[in-house]
Amino acid sequence: MKFYKKLYIGDTIKNPDKIKRKLKKYAKLTNIYVIAYMEKDRRIEIFHSIMLQQPYYKDNPPYVIGIAGSKEEANNLICRITEEAVRQTETADLIAYLFGEPRVRN
Repeated sequence: MKFYKKLYIGDTIKNPDKIKRKLKKYAKLTNIYVIAYMEKDRRIEIFHSIMLQQPYYKDNPPYVIGIAGSKEEANNLICRITEEAVRQTETADLIAYLFGEPRVRN
């Protein structure tokens, strides 16, 4: 499992390094939601960390771009990422913003 270099962290996450370690070990975390880029489908998904227990995710580990303490907080992080993307690139293409070379607005 890989983590985005500028990992987005929800306000309720108190110890992100500890959570990252546990996510890498596929530990069962009951109050953690993951915002992940699924390269195969070229999309961003929000899912409960318990989903990582499924064999699919062990064979196809997600690229984590954010962690949150609730689904609402994860949605708020997506909104923040979208606002940043629009401000920087004038588009809502989150994947291009996060992984490409965003065009900086003059």
